[in-house]
Amino acid sequence: MRAWSVERPGPVEEGSLRLVGKPVPVPSDDELLVRVRACGVCRTDLHVAEGDLPVHRVGVTPGHEVVGTVAGAGAAVRGFAVGDRVGVAWLRRTDGVCAYCARGAENLCPRSEYTGWYADGGYAEYTTVPAAFAYRMPDDVPDVALAPLLCAGIIGHRALRRAALPPGGRLGLYGFGGSAHLCAQVALAEGAVVHVMTRGAAARRLALELGAASAQDAYARPPEPLDSAILFAPVGELVPVALRALDRGGVLAIAGIHLTNTPPLHYETELFYEKQVRSVASNTRADGREFLTLAARYGVRATTRPYPLSRAVEALGDLKAGRFDGAAVLVNDWV
Repeated sequence: MRAWSVERPGPVEEGSLRLVGKPVPVPSDDELLVRVRACGVCRTDLHVAEGDLPVHRVGVTPGHEVVGTVAGAGAAVRGFAVGDRVGVAWLRRTDGVCAYCARGAENLCPRSEYTGWYADGGYAEYTTVPAAFAYRMPDDVPDVALAPLLCAGIIGHRALRRAALPPGGRLGLYGFGGSAHLCAQVALAEGAVVHVMTRGAAARRLALELGAASAQDAYARPPEPLDSAILFAPVGELVPVALRALDRGGVLAIAGIHLTNTPPLHYETELFYEKQVRSVASNTRADGREFLTLAARYGVRATTRPYPLSRAVEALGDLKAGRFDGAAVLVNDWV
């Protein structure tokens, strides 16, 4: 099969991602073989390709927002049939027995594995997924619309819950890409007032179109104090900026898996009055199921920029340069 491979991590414009031939993967006893139809482009894929997140497998194929169809299954798999439509997300496997898994915090499992980082993902014609970690996808929503929900949507949802936004609260979103624009739709549907701080003019326009109360530059002060904020941009310099925007008792959730270094924090102006900073580490399958249910209930829709799968490098380059709003999605043109 054709697949993209991280041959030598580095800038994507310098060829870190190469198109190669790989054998069609053989699913293990508990896995599904999935024919890829679409795969969302996540900033994490860029971090893997460029070496911000060191690869766990030489030549790994990125991609963890996969919509596809079951093309085969291991001997122990039950409940799936060839042709079923499924989703493959970031969290690939946990041990299921550690203290974290036992208390429902499988996202903290020290032996967790991740699609497109530990194992080959969806920038290919086929991928595999443990059946217990596959999501059943609805039949009435296009592949391109569903793909970003599987990471951008799920992680944004967990970040929203980690931000502890009170009912009707004032939420600030720093960065407004694939994840933030889905998170905003859930927050708005639940009655929040949303203020967006982001660098791109197109992203600010999208925020206002979706119902945000305001949209301004990433370093600008929102028009009112915030009860909660979520930092989606992987820019450590924005941590104190967001903390200063919080009201007393406010919570800042940092959604990204990678963040540049943060500057020193000033206790009195940025942390005092019981402000909190929380990180977000992956998600649980329960998070995924909850978000997909809410997305269907609230009519959450991704703003997408489709690219052929054969042009994955271009899509990652455009993501890096901020050339589009919403989420990029690779569509398998090798069918």
